[in-house]
Amino acid sequence: MNEKILVAEDDPAILTGVADLLEIEGYDVVRATDGASAVELYKTHAPDLVLLDVMMPAMSGYDVCRAIRRTDSVTPILMLTAKGEEVDKVIGLELGADDYIVKPFGMAELTARVRSALRRGALAKNPNGNDSGGQTLHVGGVTIDFDGMTGQCGWGTTFSLTPRETALLKYLAANPGKVISRETLLQIVWGIDPDCDITTRSVDQHVARLRQKMEQNPSSPRIIHTVHGAGYRFENNP
Repeated sequence: MNEKILVAEDDPAILTGVADLLEIEGYDVVRATDGASAVELYKTHAPDLVLLDVMMPAMSGYDVCRAIRRTDSVTPILMLTAKGEEVDKVIGLELGADDYIVKPFGMAELTARVRSALRRGALAKNPNGNDSGGQTLHVGGVTIDFDGMTGQCGWGTTFSLTPRETALLKYLAANPGKVISRETLLQIVWGIDPDCDITTRSVDQHVARLRQKMEQNPSSPRIIHTVHGAGYRFENNP
């Protein structure tokens, strides 16, 4: 295995618990106790995945995420937040975070989320592997470069995609006209058992971010449609 994970958490007990768990699972763990040291350790260690506490001294998790995404659009970033903590998940997703994990979390949940994120990150870094087909998408005046995780709209805007957004869009586009449930997306794209205690709201947030980037009028989407009570449907001829 030997993937390297940077864990940034200012609570010593949580940092030790998470790091020890990941090391038992076979990962190489780099530990940071504040945001500023997390940025420096990211630069020197080039981790395969980053776990960031949202509220940290020196620099917040948002600030660290922003700093990483200035030069790296591929490495998965998972944000850790305390239950009931006031956080703006939309800001985190906009900055390039792939998902949130709410504390306290179970060991099985954490390791499942980490494995899933690492698989997506590896695919994004090696797009010519087993899933190399269909690396360019043209839909509704938008061109998506899955290899580069970027998009360009016919009305003049450009945007970048996170690894999770890339995987989500690729799966939806591969199933045009089909209604895909949120639970199926959690299972296929997130790699998470839909019966676990993870809300499907994360799926909705990522779809909302894709619409903000791809749609001329996100409040009236033409490409990714909501089928109320059922899920989402991708239209390749909007």
